[in-house]
Amino acid sequence: LPTKSDFPQNLTLDIIPPPSGSPINVLILLHGLGDTQISFSTLGKNLNLPETACISIRGLNPIPPIFTGSDTPAFHWGDDVLIDENKGEIDPDAGFKMVESVLSGIVLKTLRETCSFESRNILFLGFGQGGMAALHVASLGKEEFGGVISIGGRLPASSSSTSGSSKCKTPIVLCGGSRSSQVTRSAVDAVKARFTDVEYVKWEKPDDSMPRNREEMLPLMKFLARRLRSRAGVPGGAVEV
Repeated sequence: LPTKSDFPQNLTLDIIPPPSGSPINVLILLHGLGDTQISFSTLGKNLNLPETACISIRGLNPIPPIFTGSDTPAFHWGDDVLIDENKGEIDPDAGFKMVESVLSGIVLKTLRETCSFESRNILFLGFGQGGMAALHVASLGKEEFGGVISIGGRLPASSSSTSGSSKCKTPIVLCGGSRSSQVTRSAVDAVKARFTDVEYVKWEKPDDSMPRNREEMLPLMKFLARRLRSRAGVPGGAVEV
């Protein structure tokens, strides 16, 4: 099981162990813009996934109170805080070079080299800008991860497919409301252009909020059930494929 001491001290995260036994999978949880890791730590506990450690990471940069109008701690994943003047709100697509450096260069390296997890056994679940961060890391194309679930988060512009580049093999579930401002048809097409295996879940509700009931959660749980590996029912030392 990974411990906080395995990661840099300046990285704030919570580690939720599996219900029992040692983990063979890791699910990295990335909260939305303006939140902290605490809400997704609760999500990790509630998911209660067998043989899976959940790691809820706090956004890499704080949002100044002048933007939020509150002293409540709020964090984001972008390289900077950009304002969409047309909408009068923070633009979630604010560059992900720091995400690339920290998540790909530090977190994933630690999980693989220090904790001996295979890339195939590492999955991501992100909300909003956290989903964008997860898609960006997976789009780097260096390896196949277990999968990415992005709720209301599109592929960042800087991660879009370029001419001649091969598609990434990491399977993706992209979720959005029926009137989503982020998971639009063009956003879905951009993800499909970058990844070989993409499932689009369009909820009946208009917004991109987190799943609120069993019907909305079911596609996510089915995906996790397919992609999470297990030692159960297989000989010692072997892994179910």
